[in-house]
Amino acid sequence: MVRTRTAGETWTPVGDGTATIAVAFPADGRRVTDVELPPVTRLQRLVRNAGLPTGRSRRRAAADVALCWDEGTVERLVASAPGRRLFSGAIWVTDRLGIEDSERLAAHREVLASLDGLWCLSRPQVDAVRAWLGPEGPPVSYLQFGIDEQFYRFAPEYPERPKVVSLGGDRDRDPATLFAALELVRQERPDVECFVATTSSLPAPDGVRTVEFVPHARARDLYASASVVALATRPNLHASGMTVGLEALSVGRPVVACATPGMDDYFRDGETGFLVTPEDPAAMAARILELLADRHMAAAMGRHGREQVERGHTTAAMCRGLLEIVA
Repeated sequence: MVRTRTAGETWTPVGDGTATIAVAFPADGRRVTDVELPPVTRLQRLVRNAGLPTGRSRRRAAADVALCWDEGTVERLVASAPGRRLFSGAIWVTDRLGIEDSERLAAHREVLASLDGLWCLSRPQVDAVRAWLGPEGPPVSYLQFGIDEQFYRFAPEYPERPKVVSLGGDRDRDPATLFAALELVRQERPDVECFVATTSSLPAPDGVRTVEFVPHARARDLYASASVVALATRPNLHASGMTVGLEALSVGRPVVACATPGMDDYFRDGETGFLVTPEDPAAMAARILELLADRHMAAAMGRHGREQVERGHTTAAMCRGLLEIVA
């Protein structure tokens, strides 16, 4: 199925083999469609490895611009060339620098370098990707992430019952630090309910309920029931945890997150919650307990968080940023 939207409507590009194609029309705006990209064939990879031109000619593409959300889809995007200009996010690649086999990374770098532009969701990540691609690489821009503030609607009634919620499970989550922090919280405040969504095999502390998956509507309700939303992440450059954190702020709940590079673009320490040193359970527990002890402060931070989301962390604001990047 191909979905079409007119200019001005909110749209969110997605990964998993899907690219979003923007087609320019004379004067009256744009049409945006989502198309499935075919897998890259063995022949296409052999041609690329031989140093020959790969993919369809972009000059023959029907669309002005084609983009995919992250580098997991970019090889398909380049091979299919559905647009005259191609763009992608660079989100996960910095986790692999210095770790993955250099030959594989070199092939990935070649694909990304062939694009007309890239974006990152963290300012420090922009610098790392630019350095990796070198001076001949495409422009790399900072894109401020946003969420659907209408779906994650503000819940004005701050809960009476103390509760800590932690959702999300990307590769840089740190369940060991989170569980250790929640154990400290429960030792100090055994009345606090703790709910964690995680696929980790680590044993949860006593009194901490875990599930593997939470659908969006359930997540929204959990945020509304929370006193604090806690996010423990390992050091990374792509602001791991920002999606859940912004969703929680949108509902009006304070966030305690790890101060990894770029997180201060999304969370204001002391205003919308607290940022703590990564891999420090005691620091995380102390800030959670501080918010639990002062409901008025926690509620005020949640309100400030909602205001911050409305000012610039919405899906519509993010899409406007994307349009500026591909213009």
